[in-house]
Amino acid sequence: MTTNNNGMFARATPLLFGALFIIGLVAPFAVYPTFLMKILCFGLFACAFNLLLGFAGLLSFGHAAFLGTAGYACGMLVRDLGVTPEVGILGGTLAAAILGWVFGVLAIRRSGIYFAMITLALAQMVFFFALQWKATGGEDGLQGVPRGHLFGLIDLSNNIAMYYLVFAVFCVGFFIIHRTIHSPFGQILKAIRENEPRAVSLGYDVAKYKLLAFVLSAALAGMAGATKTLVFQLASLTDVHWHMSGEVVLMTLLGGLGTILGPLVGAGVIVSLQSELADKVGSWVTVIMGVIFVLCVLLFRRGIVGELQALIKRAGIN
Repeated sequence: MTTNNNGMFARATPLLFGALFIIGLVAPFAVYPTFLMKILCFGLFACAFNLLLGFAGLLSFGHAAFLGTAGYACGMLVRDLGVTPEVGILGGTLAAAILGWVFGVLAIRRSGIYFAMITLALAQMVFFFALQWKATGGEDGLQGVPRGHLFGLIDLSNNIAMYYLVFAVFCVGFFIIHRTIHSPFGQILKAIRENEPRAVSLGYDVAKYKLLAFVLSAALAGMAGATKTLVFQLASLTDVHWHMSGEVVLMTLLGGLGTILGPLVGAGVIVSLQSELADKVGSWVTVIMGVIFVLCVLLFRRGIVGELQALIKRAGIN
């Protein structure tokens, strides 16, 4: 019965993705596009983080550095150099990938809490740099970033047009993550996560695979950050603050660590709660987020999507 169950999930997955894609296409006509764009940006950010933690087993406390660095890079390219939005997104993604390589080279040969603390320390250095460098705008952030014209033709000041660009970027990033997870490279990452000494004994260069996963995760996080800067026409210190690194951990755990759709669901829940509660409870939003995190760890260890999958499997077996 377990084999039949797995086959059922395999057949249902393309249908689920197809349905979600169609929903994504029509969503801006039913829901405020800017709100949806924020969910997609943070959803891609969380999916990129999940690739590193959920499938490679590497806990980074510095992923906000990639989100923010790409945002600043994209903003400077578009606002100060006048490049088109797609070039700005590519430039931000490349900047995040380079920074990810630097972080990875310094941190990857450590594991556990030591790896996490190294990434946090490096991210704090990026935060300090962003705060002090005049080109980033310091505490005021990089303001007035124009959305511009996609390929010099499509005016992105139109929210619907901007939404479809964000949706396309998310789909590309999500496809890359999905293919990576289901590729031989992804299987090796899972093997390293489950039993690193065994992977070493089989002849795999574990450090190389970890570094590649780290750079890919950083690049995709940067893609999300660059897109977010275009959406809100702003790159700020919030994007590189350690609080942002904590938020992406919460999104991933709440949605379901190691699941495909979990991070997107978690991002949707957190962004929705922040949007609804910000005007009602003010700074107490952070307290509520903390309570949600504790409840998730204590009661829903698999996250929302993970618990649903487990429930469906149990129902199928029974």
